[in-house]
Amino acid sequence: MFDNIDKTNISELGEFGLIHHLTQAVELTEASTVKGIGDDAAVLDFANKKTLISTDLLLEGIHFDLRYVPLKHLGYKAVQVNLSDIYAMNGIASQITFSIGLSSKFPLEAVEEIYEGALIACKKFNVDLIGGDTSASAQGLVISVTSIGYAEENEIAYRSGAKEGDLICVSGDLGGAYVGLQLLEREKQIYLENPNIQPDLEGKDYIIERQLKPEARKDVIQLLEALHVKPHAMIDVSDGLASEILHICKASNVGCKLYEDKIPIDPMTYETAREFGLDPTVCALSGGEDYELLFTVPQSDYDKIKGQLDISVIGYITETAEGCNMISKSGHVHEIKAQGWNAFNK
Repeated sequence: MFDNIDKTNISELGEFGLIHHLTQAVELTEASTVKGIGDDAAVLDFANKKTLISTDLLLEGIHFDLRYVPLKHLGYKAVQVNLSDIYAMNGIASQITFSIGLSSKFPLEAVEEIYEGALIACKKFNVDLIGGDTSASAQGLVISVTSIGYAEENEIAYRSGAKEGDLICVSGDLGGAYVGLQLLEREKQIYLENPNIQPDLEGKDYIIERQLKPEARKDVIQLLEALHVKPHAMIDVSDGLASEILHICKASNVGCKLYEDKIPIDPMTYETAREFGLDPTVCALSGGEDYELLFTVPQSDYDKIKGQLDISVIGYITETAEGCNMISKSGHVHEIKAQGWNAFNK
């Protein structure tokens, strides 16, 4: 990856030198950030807002494969998947901490690329980098991100708020990240068998980007606020639509009915899934990593959201006794089961 350039050994800088080198370009823009990097702890002031906090851990070989994940994209994705958890509470993300563990194979230039991607994400989502840590790692690259945000108490959307009769809505489209991963894995295997063959990703930009550089849906939170729509329940789609709707139903003690023909799937996702012999609907239900927002709203809000091109109504909430089901395109009823990605299944 860095064979053709002069490499700087991180040991030449030391831990504190590395931290200073990586964070000297950090700028603070959030009014709620009183003190960022430079002391033993950051200082934040959210006035009368409720504070939201979420943490994610990304491990090389478990959550990402550096044979096809560019380091800048990895830094960007590490930040945005964490911000997605704040938006999934109907909140606004405002700060992150970014910690990284590195094995000796990573030169300074590699770490700079990771941080560059992270700072691009911070700038795009108006988030301050206020701290973190660096450490040696015995087994590859480790990234830990903690995101912090805020919301008015009565605006926070929990998983447990869904009510019978609510409409089930989802932003964007689903399944693209999973199908993009299948494409990257196929090209990796071809390369490992014959390094002289170049990856064939032509015309697949959208689904590749869905996997390598997904976008947290802050814009959907802002749209709902502008429409004066307060979701009853909300979650982000990180482990697949099926897993996420079951989380909402379990937490809310309700059932659901989804309609297969209402699930939004991009044409490129659909066509590529078919090329791989995969059912596009299964990719949407169980694929994960789309980082779209799944939420429920009262039926009285239907007129507010029906004209929004980036929001699809895909079903409704039922009473618990009716269970969690999907109506197929042919009209058959199928029980929804969680078969999404599990980090403990290898």
